[in-house]
Amino acid sequence: MIGVLALLIACGFLIAHLASVGIVLWRLHKTPAPEGFIGLPRVTLLRPVCGLDTFDAETLESSFRQDYPDFEIIFCADHPDDPAVALARRLIAAYPKVQARVLIGQSAISGNPKLNNLAKGWQAAGSDWICMTDSNLMLPRDYLRKVVQSWGPKTGLVSGPPVGSRPSGLAGSLECAFLNSNQARLQLTSDSLGRGFAQGKTLFWNRRILERAGGLAVLGRYLAEDVSATKLVRAQGLRVTLTPAPFAQPIGQRSFAQVWNRQLRWSRVRRDGFAALFVMEVLNGAAVPLGAMALAAGLLQLTPLAVIAYAVCWYGAEIVLIRRAGWPGQWRDLVALPLRDALLPMLWGATFLRRGIEWRGNAMQPAPALTEKPAL
Repeated sequence: MIGVLALLIACGFLIAHLASVGIVLWRLHKTPAPEGFIGLPRVTLLRPVCGLDTFDAETLESSFRQDYPDFEIIFCADHPDDPAVALARRLIAAYPKVQARVLIGQSAISGNPKLNNLAKGWQAAGSDWICMTDSNLMLPRDYLRKVVQSWGPKTGLVSGPPVGSRPSGLAGSLECAFLNSNQARLQLTSDSLGRGFAQGKTLFWNRRILERAGGLAVLGRYLAEDVSATKLVRAQGLRVTLTPAPFAQPIGQRSFAQVWNRQLRWSRVRRDGFAALFVMEVLNGAAVPLGAMALAAGLLQLTPLAVIAYAVCWYGAEIVLIRRAGWPGQWRDLVALPLRDALLPMLWGATFLRRGIEWRGNAMQPAPALTEKPAL
């Protein structure tokens, strides 16, 4: 009886996994209407900068190459001597036909330093349609068109998960394995089922919707602004809509410690914001399904080839998705897939050791009202 139950569980996980891969493959070939529900309004592209990373010259320059009829760019920095300020000004000089400027200073509107940096840009934006985009995201020429075209009649926010590109070394490939065929796949599938979650890399707002909820400072309610954004949009009876396909974030060289710490930080953000849903994350990845299949094979006296075939089906589907989507798929990237799944249960467990996070040297803690609730 236990063996049959384990087999049914394993088969159920595999069917769900294959279905999610199929949904994302369908989304990747989905073509939005040339002009969506809101047409092509003027858009303010708001990009916070802080220091210089390896690919910043490319990612920030991609802001100026948008195939969009009417937009402005506002770069936000805390300090005038930040090296990213000089880069932004060089780019502005190199593209004189694009309306762009740099704003410097910080307003302490929340415990989130990113929001404090963006506050001045939000106030200065010359449009009610504002796209907040992280500095390390590479924007394709049709980036603004895609986020605008994704706005629908029930939309309160358009977002999009990042996918890793250009990894260097096994740790870089591991970062892509987390971001791409795991996190992006699950987020796009959830959105297709009518339950989209915001991702801070891209937050495309209509000013009135956020101001109605209390303004930019409200996004500091939780550890990350994307959690707050998701909750406040749903509270207004609206939905978070994701773009049909994700956008690339160059990864480059990573250490294993950096990958672990980054994933652990995001895991704590999810636990803080969506505690009940986070409990289910222990089932994410192939570890539990493969364990169930191995148990079924042992109890039902199946050939070991059944477990191997199961693993081939599971990872084969992921590899098809990776290839079709054009995500990193060299041998090192594929080796990273089972390594990621081995780490997922450990990350889930480590998340419960403490609640706060550290982002760019800033210690951030959950809101006091949340810390009063029993820890899961």
